[in-house]
Amino acid sequence: MDETHTVVVGEGGQVVLPAGVLARAGIEEGAQLMLLETDDGLVLLTREQLLGRVRGDLAGLDLVADLLADRRLAARIEDAD
Repeated sequence: MDETHTVVVGEGGQVVLPAGVLARAGIEEGAQLMLLETDDGLVLLTREQLLGRVRGDLAGLDLVADLLADRRLAARIEDAD
């Protein structure tokens, strides 16, 4: 579901989200949301949505193997000196 909503920044920087949006997202009063600043603009996510996004970005990566390869290369360069 892609919808666009206009919200207004009020006193103290507060932003009120439409009740229907909150209900559909399962967001209750007092819930913490994550605000991402991206090159494309601002993105407001629940913690679970952010975790899913990060996990998706990291899927298929082998960070340990990459780190080990970098360390081995650095060691070879150091040994060559």
